Amino acid sequence: MLLPRTADQSAFDKGDVAFILICSALVLFMVPGLGFLYAGLARRKSALTLLWVVVTSNAVVIFQWYLWGYSLAFSRTATNGFIGNLAHIGLKDVLNQPSPGSPLIPELLYSFYQLQFASVTVGILMGAVAERGRVLPAMVFAFIWATVVYSPVACWAWNVNGWAFKWGVLDYAGGGPVEIASGVGGLAYAVVLGRRSQRELVNFRPHNVSLVCMGTFMLWFGWIGFNAGSAFGANLRAAVAGWNTGIAGAVSGIVWTLLDYRSNHKYTMVGFCSGTIAGLVAATPSSGFIPPWASVILGIVAGVCCNYATKIKHWIRVDDALDLFGEHGIAGMLGLLFNGLFAADYIISLDGVNTSMDGASFMQRRYKQLYIQFTYIVAVAAYVFVVTAAAAKVVDMIPGLALKGDPEAELIGMDDHEIGEFVQDFVEVRRAFDAWNPPSSEEDVGDQRADGEEEVVAAGDRHGGFTDLYATELRPTHELNRSVSRGRSRADQSTTRTVVKSQTPSPKDKDDLNEKDNHDAQVDVVSAPVEPINPPVPTTVPVRH
Repeated sequence: MLLPRTADQSAFDKGDVAFILICSALVLFMVPGLGFLYAGLARRKSALTLLWVVVTSNAVVIFQWYLWGYSLAFSRTATNGFIGNLAHIGLKDVLNQPSPGSPLIPELLYSFYQLQFASVTVGILMGAVAERGRVLPAMVFAFIWATVVYSPVACWAWNVNGWAFKWGVLDYAGGGPVEIASGVGGLAYAVVLGRRSQRELVNFRPHNVSLVCMGTFMLWFGWIGFNAGSAFGANLRAAVAGWNTGIAGAVSGIVWTLLDYRSNHKYTMVGFCSGTIAGLVAATPSSGFIPPWASVILGIVAGVCCNYATKIKHWIRVDDALDLFGEHGIAGMLGLLFNGLFAADYIISLDGVNTSMDGASFMQRRYKQLYIQFTYIVAVAAYVFVVTAAAAKVVDMIPGLALKGDPEAELIGMDDHEIGEFVQDFVEVRRAFDAWNPPSSEEDVGDQRADGEEEVVAAGDRHGGFTDLYATELRPTHELNRSVSRGRSRADQSTTRTVVKSQTPSPKDKDDLNEKDNHDAQVDVVSAPVEPINPPVPTTVPVRH
């Protein structure tokens, strides 16, 4: 016996539905891409914390979007133009109605696709916690921010009753709700969070450029679903959006690399990845509006402007560690302005839905479009900065939810302080080598003692904040001080060694230790009498730089 259908799906093309489902998965793939990008750009001692906040914020946003985020952004019955209501709380009555974005797909699918946009936006914003932000307050803030910032701005641009939508603002895939919101929001969060200690600002460089490259191309891969999927169907407008995305990202990456070469005569991978992301960001609001030739110009302008915009943080003395404002904020603004200049009605009509527009930009003699776009940029930036700063300050004032870690946390690394795990296992090894590989028999123990009773101690993170030196039983105080001043000249360099309290080593052993302390080895061999079975607890001596 066949059960009757509970929802009529005959009005929707299955090809379009499948296309948006695939695009949703592609956009979700951007979340770990952001995490790897941020982790690679950070110091090793705080890399895993950035990966953690990005992927965990995804879980927070999923719940928020299900609970009331979608309703606050896209409810049809709210007519105030600024924010939706709770008509669709818990996805109530969200099923097979034509979606607010396009009649070609059902609203349930549309809400799922828009969820990925919200997750990516909050993930971008989480880069503001780099190397000094605590993770639990960041998750509380993420929930609040998605409610009071992202949902209202998304309502302005994409809700059929939003003031920006009704005014004729052209924002294809999120120049305002995604890029300006995350870039300006990240700047505001960094203002409230405060700067890292001076030690952490000196000689800062990415710890793993391979992760930066991998994260960038995971983002590029997902960005195709982000922009092409915003046509809400498998149509020619989606194809144009895909082309524009690739062109802008490629050209911007090349331009950024050449600008870096002009200053340091190196073709840096980080420079190419940064430029590529700037171009992809600029394409987000424009890829479904402008012709491909305009994306070439957009890529050039984004590469140049965003490269120099990364210097703004030094002028205003805000520690925007991962350049959220310089790349996402500025590039999003550029993409929106290009819509006012180069948007073409024949590109817009390729989706088969928006076919009634006659003239879309300054180039098509719709001159007012340029100031409409500019006003929208100013409104979004101002609202996002003020509300983000206020929300961050409120969270920071709640007992137990201080946004910033203490100086000790910055020094040892947020991974150790907040997570207790590390991006690579050898980063914070504090265990004796024999504790990993205990002797297999009493015979092996005897051989070990006969060979001089040596114990191998693994080194820790050269980017860490603590230096575990030989215990005072092994080295006099004046030798410890001389070792610190001689071998720790760079502010970003420290080595963690773990040793076991024991008897004073032989003179030959002391000479070996002093000789090894003159270079930056990842693994040191410390000779000292030890108990091979049931080794005692290691002793750690913290030394500040």
